[in-house]
Amino acid sequence: MTKYKFPRIFLKDVHKSFGTKKVLQGIDLEVNPGESLVIIGGSGTGKSVMLKCILGLIQADKGIIQVDQQEVLNASRSELDKIRHKISMLFQGSALFDSLPVWENICFALLQEKKITRTQAKSYAAEKLSAVGLPADVADLYPAELSGGMQRRVALARAIAPKPEILFFDEPTTGLDPIMGGIINDLIRTSVNELGAAAITITHDMASAKKIADRIAMIYKGKIVWQGPAKTIEKIDNPYIQQFIHGRHEGPIKVDIK
Repeated sequence: MTKYKFPRIFLKDVHKSFGTKKVLQGIDLEVNPGESLVIIGGSGTGKSVMLKCILGLIQADKGIIQVDQQEVLNASRSELDKIRHKISMLFQGSALFDSLPVWENICFALLQEKKITRTQAKSYAAEKLSAVGLPADVADLYPAELSGGMQRRVALARAIAPKPEILFFDEPTTGLDPIMGGIINDLIRTSVNELGAAAITITHDMASAKKIADRIAMIYKGKIVWQGPAKTIEKIDNPYIQQFIHGRHEGPIKVDIK
């Protein structure tokens, strides 16, 4: 049983503009304890900006953003640090540190916080590598020596290493072939379940969305235009959803082609 009886993440009427460009225009969203929520939508619809607002990396213009009922908007530096301490993220493109071997990448946060010795870190990294299907000898390699799929698995190992309560995944399968993408999807789903973490995944890949999600929400022009159980998405008579999942040119989603 989870100790949380309220949404881990709560957004209400969240707005964010950059100059005259309105990116978020009233986002309402909740992520419940242990839930895997996938956000779908085209490029430039506000998905990544929303994540950065939750993390406090970008300050929303107005609205309510709460993590475990703690307000993010206008939070102090120390308050933001406490919020971020609960969250791990798998970045788009993996974002590994090129100058560090794999084992230091995986245990970077734990080493920085002095929660683990370097000797313990090497052993723990091997354990996390095994969890994502990689052999222990990968620990001594550098990111440049890894394939794209291996880098993504190492990035996932780094994300789960601190045993976070909340996980963010930003386009986790972008640039991967369908087989490796499927492997990463399975690993994400397994990792979220084993940790009991609440998770938000951003993707435009419907195969990923259906495999990872308990619930799916779609953003278009900075607003949630639909949200519901992942298993119902194919049957939903929502014009935005139908156009997106079938890749149709005609529909309410307008794409500028220049």
